[in-house]
Formats: sequence, C-alpha cells, structure tokens
Amino acid sequence: MTRAKRTVKQVESEAERRDAFGVREAVFVDEQDVPEELEWDEYDDEAIHFVAYDGETAVGVARLRRVGDGDTVGDDDGEDGADAVGKLERVAVLESNRGEGWGKRLVVVAERVAREEGFAELRLHAQTHVESFYESLGYETTSDVFEEAGIPHVEMEKSL
Repeated sequence: MTRAKRTVKQVESEAERRDAFGVREAVFVDEQDVPEELEWDEYDDEAIHFVAYDGETAVGVARLRRVGDGDTVGDDDGEDGADAVGKLERVAVLESNRGEGWGKRLVVVAERVAREEGFAELRLHAQTHVESFYESLGYETTSDVFEEAGIPHVEMEKSL
C-alpha cells in the first residue's frame, strides 16, 4: 500500500493559488462565517502563500507578508530591511484534517521562508482557541484579547 505524499509548499502556480484560496474559503468563510469582504484583501497579491497537500488534496494554507523593515532611528547597521518584520496570516487547516500536524508543518515552512527573506521577527493574530498551539511553537502573546472579524484574537510574536 502506497502512502499519499504529504507536503507543504510555497505557492508557485495559479492552480496552487486556487487550492490555497479554496481552503481559506472553506475554513474562514464557510466554517467561521468571516465575511468574504474581510477574508480577501489587497495583501493577497503581495504576500507569499503556502499550501499543504495530502496527496493531491489541499488541506491547509498560510500566508506571509512584510509589515515593517525593522529599521529604527539610530539604527546604523547599514542593512536596510535586515531586521524585517513579517506577519504570518490566514493559517488554516480543513476541519477533516485537524490534529494531523498540518498546522505545525505550515508554520515551520513559513518560518524557514521568512528567515530566507531576511525577517528577524514574525507577528501574528491568533484566534484565542489556538493560542496554546502557537505558544508551543515559541510565540509569545503580546496583547490583550481583541476582536477581529467577530472572533476573539491575541497578537503574538517570535524572534527568528
């Protein structure tokens, strides 16, 4: 019996992008009732997207984007963007595939790419019910609970 190939990859084709967006639609819009006008935004065109596949089936997704260059007043290291800050967003796994390690795989791959892109820190807005998941991956909570798209969240960050 051959086991289906399990992989997480950076989106490189329009078909992979459609697969990634399909997972977001299923999880955020259909399951969590996030309004479509909030789910899709201007950052989709500039972000790096990731999709997880169990065989030929897309089961998870994440997106990574730059939110700051990290340069501060008095920072004279001469490397613009060397301390870039990234934001990990839209991390989701289909309900039928939760508990199989896909979330961790997605975050690990996104963090590797973030390091390659020169990010020194990642931030994210975690739904409160998955805060402990991110803590287990080294993220620290940096805010009180706030609401985003009608769902309670906390801000978290991790140095890379």
